[in-house]
Order: sequence, then structure tokens, then C-alpha cells
Amino acid sequence: MLLFASITNAWITGQWNLEFMSYSFPTTLVTLALALKIGLAPLHAWMPEVLQGLDLTTGLILSTWQKLAPFCLLLQINPSNTSLLLILGLTSTLVGGWGGLNQSQLRKILAYSS
Repeated sequence: MLLFASITNAWITGQWNLEFMSYSFPTTLVTLALALKIGLAPLHAWMPEVLQGLDLTTGLILSTWQKLAPFCLLLQINPSNTSLLLILGLTSTLVGGWGGLNQSQLRKILAYSS
């Protein structure tokens, strides 16, 4: 999805640089791809199941350090589109809190809280 968004942006603008993300379609695709990678609320279904199958150390690394680079890239690409980021953050907070209430396994609680 991220590759498709980059190719679409390069086709529209003629530049491979991510600083020229001025069109809404490639910007939305990149935002959704990074939201999937981070595990934000509408695209979070994979996160609890993956963390349940991992050991605790690997799960902690996956839920913290692996989200750092996509989050920084998301902030660099969308500095002006704060409403979409705010909606994704609030939805993640609500769904994570609501989903974590019903869990009894530590790794799934970790997945919903991250």
C-alpha cells in the first residue's frame, strides 16, 4: 500500500521525493498504510492476535520500537492534516480502551493499550 502510494505520487508529481505530497489521494494512501503499520484503530485488528502469539520481549519491541519510524514519517508527511490524525488518535484511544476491558491475557491488553 505504501509502495502504491509512492508510485502514484511519483506519477502525478514527477518526483520520487515524499516532500511533494500535495495531492490528496497519495497522501491518504500513505496515511492509511502508516496507520496500518502503527496499528491505529480502524486498521488495528492484526495487532492483538500477533502479540498474543509472541513472547513478551518480542511483543514489547513490536508494540513500542517498531512504531517509532512510521509515526515520525506520518508526522512529516501530514503536518497540516491534523484533523485526520486527531480522528485516528481518538478512535484508537476509544477502541483500545473498550477492547482492552474485555481481555484477560496480558499480551492482548498490551496490544489494545498500544
